[in-house]
Amino acid sequence: MRPNEILIKPILTEKANAQQEKLRRYAFRVDRKANKLEIKKAVETFYGVTVVDVNTSVVPGKVKSRFTKSGFLTGMKGAYKKAMVTVAEGESIDLYANI
Repeated sequence: MRPNEILIKPILTEKANAQQEKLRRYAFRVDRKANKLEIKKAVETFYGVTVVDVNTSVVPGKVKSRFTKSGFLTGMKGAYKKAMVTVAEGESIDLYANI
């Protein structure tokens, strides 16, 4: 897999931003089949940083429902894999550069 196939998008939440500032840890939504070594290589080639550690977790899907004019609609929010990537000291990733 190529780096752009493994890394789907960065996760930009308050919790993820707090970890970026304190722990140099960045969150990414990644392909479900990607392993830690592939994720490490993809981040290093795509962003040009040294990766120290990679933690992964699979976020389970949720049942979502809402009430509309036509009645009660129920659907499923899909599961995805999340990777928490820690970069070397003194390095950082500018996630807002491509906006």
